[in-house]
Amino acid sequence: MTTITIAKGDGIGPEIMDATIDILKAAGADVAFEEIEIGEKLYLAGNTAGISSESWDVIRKNKVFLKAPITTPQGGGYKSLNVTTRKFLGLYANVRPCMSLHPFVDTKHPNMDLVIIRENEEDLYAGIEHQQTDEVVQCLKLISRPGCERIVRYAFEYAKSNGRKKVTCLTKDNIMKQTDGLFHKVFDEIAVEYPEIENEHWIVDIGAAKVADTPEQFDVIVTLNLYGDILSDITAQIAGSVGLSGSSNIGEHCAMFEAIHGSAPRRAGQNKANPSGLLQGAVQMLVHIGQHQVAESIQNAWLKTLEDGIHTYDIFKEGLSKEQVGTREFAAAIIARLGQKPQSFAPVHYADLQPIKQVPYVRKQAQAKAWIGTDLFVHWSGSDANELALILQKINTTQAALSMITNRGIKVWPNGFKETLCTDHWRCRFKMASDENFTPAVLVSLLTQAAAVGLDVIKTENLYTFDGKEGFSKGQGE
Repeated sequence: MTTITIAKGDGIGPEIMDATIDILKAAGADVAFEEIEIGEKLYLAGNTAGISSESWDVIRKNKVFLKAPITTPQGGGYKSLNVTTRKFLGLYANVRPCMSLHPFVDTKHPNMDLVIIRENEEDLYAGIEHQQTDEVVQCLKLISRPGCERIVRYAFEYAKSNGRKKVTCLTKDNIMKQTDGLFHKVFDEIAVEYPEIENEHWIVDIGAAKVADTPEQFDVIVTLNLYGDILSDITAQIAGSVGLSGSSNIGEHCAMFEAIHGSAPRRAGQNKANPSGLLQGAVQMLVHIGQHQVAESIQNAWLKTLEDGIHTYDIFKEGLSKEQVGTREFAAAIIARLGQKPQSFAPVHYADLQPIKQVPYVRKQAQAKAWIGTDLFVHWSGSDANELALILQKINTTQAALSMITNRGIKVWPNGFKETLCTDHWRCRFKMASDENFTPAVLVSLLTQAAAVGLDVIKTENLYTFDGKEGFSKGQGE
């Protein structure tokens, strides 16, 4: 027997969790439940994380967590518990299957059957933000090689285990050449290890457009955190309804399973909510813990219920649905069909699924790293880059020279355009005048002299080469 941690959450959470547990028990799932409390009640009691340390202990002990949606209060510095859980427990892979249920659930894409595998810990979701000047705030986009390797390899291993034929990578590396460029580079490196699986790469904007237009052309999609978050909701919606989709969050030690929708407090306590999203998460959970036959029985019964026209209000459609039911009645209909298989849908077969192999990251040999310059970010309220350059050139160093000024990433000195809108946030690039490396003493001299001429340096970023290759972006027009 496997003990799993459950949290009933907020809004419709308790109702859909109760329905899901009833189905698991009726199907003979060999599980025990240990419940914890999370969410709005704890937030409002002053716990800004929305979870107690004792609950963390329970989750880490059991290693499998089935979570209903929660409500995060607006404002007040409350942290997203989903993001926190994924990071604390190392749940690096978010897996969201999106399959159309045509003709029983309305969709424009009847042949859609794809899986979004999203990196879960990095990217802009690192949540590192700062106000830099009166007019500019920043959010740091952090991408690591370990993060890229783990998620890309997981995508290929998922495809291999589930009989999928193609993995598509989506990035924006034509613009973000360092961060998204690393993700694409790692994808290409790992793809050659799986010659039996087709691979391709799309720039995320046109790739997302193609997913929305012709999703049947995709099989498994692997992408970075923000793109995956947006795209997985789009695919769930165009498949029929966000309310029908569940997701798994997989790590090397723990896993969390959930519906992808929110807590819908306006529908709470009305016996209306569709429990399908959480149930789909629970089916993924059963596969994860090796109870394939139970997962297969529940999934086929769920498909049979849908094709029999037994629908909750959110997918009910006159002329197509046969009976509109509530949360409890929908669960009872699934239970009544356990052991049956759908006729219109292809029955699922999970018995032969192999465990998805997770390969620990192995650190690569260090590259030759050279410090060749520094960007000084300056809070300056002027508007003429040429005037700023004259001030910066008062800094007297024979080792480092001003080579460029940008504003919002656009080169404004030398040879800037007067039409370019400038804020009060300026990147001032200093590079070594010779082949010598930059040193801390040079940086201290720059900062000291900048202060002496009245400049407010708000941050610095060092410019490095790795094995002779520049490890930094250039300004547009540089």
